[in-house]
Amino acid sequence: MSDTSPAELDALTRQLDRDHVFHSWSAQAGLNPFVVAGGLGSRVWDYDGRSYLDFSSQLVNVNIGHQHPAVVDAITKQAQTLTTVAPATANLTRGEAAKRIVDRAPAGFNKVFFTNGGADANENAIRMARLHTGRDTILSTYRSYHGNTGAAIVATGDWRRIPNQFATGHVHFFGPFAYRSEFWSTSPEQESERALHHLERVIQSEGAGTIAAILLETIPGTAGVLMPPPGYLEGVRALCDRYGIMLIFDEVMCGFGRTGQWFAFQGYDVVPDLITFAKGVNSGYIPTGGVIISDEIAGDFDTNVFPGGLTYSGHPLAMASIVAALDAMEAEGIVTNAARIGTDVLAPGLAALAAKHPIIGEVRGVGVFWALDLVADPETREPVSAAVMGRIKSELLARNLLPFLSDNRVHVVPPCVVTDAEVAEALAIYDEVFGLDLLG
Repeated sequence: MSDTSPAELDALTRQLDRDHVFHSWSAQAGLNPFVVAGGLGSRVWDYDGRSYLDFSSQLVNVNIGHQHPAVVDAITKQAQTLTTVAPATANLTRGEAAKRIVDRAPAGFNKVFFTNGGADANENAIRMARLHTGRDTILSTYRSYHGNTGAAIVATGDWRRIPNQFATGHVHFFGPFAYRSEFWSTSPEQESERALHHLERVIQSEGAGTIAAILLETIPGTAGVLMPPPGYLEGVRALCDRYGIMLIFDEVMCGFGRTGQWFAFQGYDVVPDLITFAKGVNSGYIPTGGVIISDEIAGDFDTNVFPGGLTYSGHPLAMASIVAALDAMEAEGIVTNAARIGTDVLAPGLAALAAKHPIIGEVRGVGVFWALDLVADPETREPVSAAVMGRIKSELLARNLLPFLSDNRVHVVPPCVVTDAEVAEALAIYDEVFGLDLLG
């Protein structure tokens, strides 16, 4: 298509999409998707060459940035060596990828089960917990997203589970969220205490002996970057220990640099029994995910067959991308950069926006993982309408910023490689848009 003009390429892309692509979580007829022709670092562009700051990281997964040369090169070289191999075989690249992952995990985690993404990572972690405990029930929060497969979508707490509730053995509870507390708390400490009391009562009411695992996003992402209040995660760990329940941390979105740590739970004094991952482990360059398994649980399957598997588990191209991504993130200080950007640039910059614009009810986050909770009334904390959010999205795109919006929130989630100058550019765009008469 070397002779095809940019306008023709744009039109062809839109036509093919409209005619043949079925989009997720959408009514199809009215769709007009944003067209991405290419990207590099923290930017993407369309066929006309118009460049956008990608402050969505696509689906909060492009942690290393677009088209990192080391990762692209590793995928290319692996494709020239061995493009695919069955999961039952031993493959050097797969072993190297697993080793790099467990090297960043806590002591006592030495095995990785590779999956095709985050949903089936959670699916298999649930399976492992049930087999290990001999129990069935999985507890998870209402404000959560764990993927769109059988058990993962029912473990999800938001509206997306409701038309998909075919799996059994799932119970939901309210996690902490001090800004919109379910517990009438007046401080983060009180929110933590009351949320833990609520969780223990759910455990007792459901019957502790029936509960296999508590599945938590360490920091709930799509639900609003809900930062755990002091003592909460540690308290959940204590409840799990008290009642013989496994603790699964879903690090699919918050893991591998997003919070300025290799894993988000490393910012707290807690270690789970199973860790699920995807997204940031290779920035989504090739679909992959997995479960990092504690030695105790992995030992169950030394002589017992694990009843699960995937044709593309540990796919060589995905494994090569993991090796290259984690090596580059280490060598280039990318996780450290995410932590510094969060502390020194985003935290003060977003706080200044909130002080200036009453529509920003609360700023929450860490590293390059932030959310602006937008309100129609700062006193009542009434969320802004979908119409307001639609206008905000349009205004941000008009100023060359690609946003991530969910419900009444703007999520500020650039790649971990984002620079100070790029954050300053984005903050200026947010400032201009929030200064408009959005509620009028």
